[in-house]
Amino acid sequence: MGHLLIHRGILNKQCKENLLKSFKQSFKKGYGIETDIHATKDHEFICFHDFTLNRIFKKKGSVKNMKYSQLKEISAQNKKPIPLLKDLLKTSRNKHPLFIEIKPTFSKKLLQKLLQETLKFSKCVFISFKHENIYNLLKMKSNTKVGLSFSSSTSVKTIIKKSNNKKINYLVLDKFFLKNKKIQDLKIKKYYYTIKKKSEFTKHRKNNNLIFENL
Repeated sequence: MGHLLIHRGILNKQCKENLLKSFKQSFKKGYGIETDIHATKDHEFICFHDFTLNRIFKKKGSVKNMKYSQLKEISAQNKKPIPLLKDLLKTSRNKHPLFIEIKPTFSKKLLQKLLQETLKFSKCVFISFKHENIYNLLKMKSNTKVGLSFSSSTSVKTIIKKSNNKKINYLVLDKFFLKNKKIQDLKIKKYYYTIKKKSEFTKHRKNNNLIFENL
């Protein structure tokens, strides 16, 4: 049986993405979490997917240009309070896997702060589509648990080449690659995202690690 992570804490239709109460429900059911992080203007790490407030809050503004206090106020008014990564770590109690996707390219200073903040939480795995984040984390702390993320448009050749780095623990792959034998045969641990259909879930969960939602 593969390992399962809840995509952004969306366990069911009542669980909105990247909210602390959604994460808590996922943990209650025994699942790990895949979530996204950004850094605010005052260098706080928040669990939030988008670079702007437009989709979730119908407001203009980039996350990186706003202080956490501003984001906290806006999100509380909209009844979708944005949690700090610290809140998620505390709630996980170091019992559940946390795949933390770094959305932007972080400065080395921010990456150092991220390592410091997660120091006591051994279940954290850092993943990113911006691989520079991952390589820089490994330069700072070579035994950091990390994964490289790939979209469906990435060539199989590129994925195989990057998987040869022995310090990389995981590949996080679009579900498109579930049917690719060369990828399936790679010895490295793989997680496939995002499974949204019951039929896909039933078909693939036995032999694969999945990132899923709403099932």
